Amino acid sequence: MQGNGSGPEPGYPFSAIVGQDQLRLSLILCAVHPGIGGVLVRGEKGTAKSTVVRALATLLPAVQDAEGSRPAKLVELPVGATEDRVVGSIDLEKVLRDGERAFQPGLLAAAHRGVLYVDEVNLLHDHLVDVLLDAAAMGRVHVERDGVSHSHPAQFVLVGTMNPEEGELRPQLLDRFGLAVEVTASREVEVRMNVVRRRMDYERDPYAFATAFRDEDAAVAEQILAARKILDDVVLSDKELRRIAALCAFFDVDGMRADLVLARTASAHAAWRGAGEVAEEDVRVAAELALPHRRRRDPFDEPGIDDKQLDEAMRDAAEQADQQPDPEPDPDGGGGAPLPDRAEDTESSEPSRPHEDRSAQPRPSGTSGDKQAGTPGAQFRARLIELPGVGEGAPGRRSRSRSTHGRSVRPTAERNRSLHLIGTLFAAAEHQVLRGRTSGRLRLEPSDLRGAIKEGREGNLIVFVVDASGSMAARDRLSAVTGAVLSLLRDAYQRRDKVAVITVRGTAAETVLPPTSSVDVAVTRLRTMKTGGKSPLAQGFVKARELVLRERVRDPLRRALVVALTDGRATGGVDPVGRARIAAGRIASDKIASVVVDCESGMVRLGLAAEFAAALGGGYVALSDLSAEQVTAVVRAAA
Repeated sequence: MQGNGSGPEPGYPFSAIVGQDQLRLSLILCAVHPGIGGVLVRGEKGTAKSTVVRALATLLPAVQDAEGSRPAKLVELPVGATEDRVVGSIDLEKVLRDGERAFQPGLLAAAHRGVLYVDEVNLLHDHLVDVLLDAAAMGRVHVERDGVSHSHPAQFVLVGTMNPEEGELRPQLLDRFGLAVEVTASREVEVRMNVVRRRMDYERDPYAFATAFRDEDAAVAEQILAARKILDDVVLSDKELRRIAALCAFFDVDGMRADLVLARTASAHAAWRGAGEVAEEDVRVAAELALPHRRRRDPFDEPGIDDKQLDEAMRDAAEQADQQPDPEPDPDGGGGAPLPDRAEDTESSEPSRPHEDRSAQPRPSGTSGDKQAGTPGAQFRARLIELPGVGEGAPGRRSRSRSTHGRSVRPTAERNRSLHLIGTLFAAAEHQVLRGRTSGRLRLEPSDLRGAIKEGREGNLIVFVVDASGSMAARDRLSAVTGAVLSLLRDAYQRRDKVAVITVRGTAAETVLPPTSSVDVAVTRLRTMKTGGKSPLAQGFVKARELVLRERVRDPLRRALVVALTDGRATGGVDPVGRARIAAGRIASDKIASVVVDCESGMVRLGLAAEFAAALGGGYVALSDLSAEQVTAVVRAAA
């Protein structure tokens, strides 16, 4: 690699990014108006998400503070950061050396009036998500811990990147992002060639490459600064404000944050193009960036808004924008606003809203006698499915675990934990006489420090073994089963679990979904799975055991739960029931938690599912009881 400059190697220039126009625009608009609330960048691997975000930092206007002018900072928040590193903590060295109570600020303080960047934000631990939510809502960080009370401003543009295949984002944090952008690699040959050519040129000589785009980057930076200067003077007329309100009403978004974000984004876009007043084109751009992620109320909803839906919404909003406001009521009681008299307001001509459920559309049937699983049955809110004991797995919201966050349960002599103040004081108190203390301050030594063992919640691996045989497909039974699985998948999404799905049918078991945190993929695979044929349950249990043991090697701290949905009628081969019991016993011997959901129905019941639950050494529940009203601790797996 050649180099003809001095100092650190220059980053990839913002203006050199090929394509990704919507992403670049969204970042620019947030730079013009930080009040928009940041950008969430969703996309597949290798789409320059991180490169674009880091390149933005060099274009941000300088920050004026008590120490003068300084460049705006881009602070990266690692996914594995501790809470102390993020919000700050007590300066123990200063406390023990000087006896002075001091606070050491964290990353949120460093990001003040700059950009806080979180790569793989969907993998961020829940306790850090809570911290970000509080800081984003208040613009300040309040710390009340270990006898220290501290508060400092933390106003920043939050930029997060994520790959949806690795799991979705909590709805509370999703809504905090003002804008969201989906990025994909271009399928045009010329564009892809240009991307590769520029990247290779940069790697060959970063200094020369940066110099070639210096003027273009400087022009963008000047335009951002110019847009900031006129932003407060941009006029948002009542007509355009009515258009914004109509768009948000059309898409039935929750709360008023979307309206505010659209208004701020439209104003920033008008300032960016040098206009003095917000126009319809500014509102449309704002809607494209601010609404898609807000209409996704459920993990099963498809993200995004297609052009036809947005066109329809813009037409509807245009009609609303052209209307005159209703007159004030006559104080004398005479008359009032006339009722609308429009043919299109009748129920028969009401346009379909984009949030309507279209999941029940017919699908093409399978081949070779196979049947599709069909439309899932009624879904419900499943209550806690919890593993017994206390684990040490990845942070989540399901089972109890030892963790670096949560509530303190007892002190420990380990130092790599947050301070347990009471434990430290008790440890020091035992030695005060030997240290010669008769009065005054407590005499502390480094050996007195005690860390806090904390208990929180962990996410687990939930392995669904779904019996998709012919007996299960009879009398719409599989519809009820898939409805139950979808309910449990929704619960797994909310509790930050990984999930895997194994189907049992015909002559073998198939892993239709390897372990993943993406509920989108899980739902798609489940709705398109084939049914019919015999029920080789033994193969299903064998494959589930192999999958769990393999995942134990990759992630030894994440505990697993096998959820088998079956009527227990194993068929196919020699002694199918006996072989299934042996396979189930091996799962029990490996101490894999399990629960069997009995899907048997009808007047005559064999009770085979309960026998398999006993062989697995786990829990048992009937499908009819798997509802929000019935399922409580009954789905709590045995050790």
